[in-house]
Amino acid sequence: MTPRIATPYKHIPEGLKAMIALEASFRSSTLEHSLQELVKLRASQINGCAFCLHMHASDARAHGETELRIYMLNAWRESPLYTPRERAALAWTEALTHVAGTGAPDADYAAVEEEFSETERVQLTLLIGAINLWNRLAIGLRYQHPLELAHAAA
Repeated sequence: MTPRIATPYKHIPEGLKAMIALEASFRSSTLEHSLQELVKLRASQINGCAFCLHMHASDARAHGETELRIYMLNAWRESPLYTPRERAALAWTEALTHVAGTGAPDADYAAVEEEFSETERVQLTLLIGAINLWNRLAIGLRYQHPLELAHAAA
């Protein structure tokens, strides 16, 4: 795959500055870093964004996430490895990533409501929206993930 635009950031610096500021707000939120990475990974799995999967799996590992939890994320509903808070966030991630088909169900929101403060619910919803936008930017413009793992497999 060939990238469609080599340096997309130079074309919309104001837009990217806004996205980066939004990302900075997540770092100073009360949402745990591990939870943020799980949300980003799950949305990226659903959207099929290789660039973002590479980035967020690497970030999660660097911050202590286990390989098993990363591997099992696609089957989180069947695995006991995730906390109720993480489960609520992952269900909300799936609901909002597939929002045209789900309509953001009340049951998923109720689970989020049990685990997250009102401020955190807004932060989580923005986080999910942001990763979906990053996925669309990376997929649409054909970002390439680093290839060091591909060379190891060959």
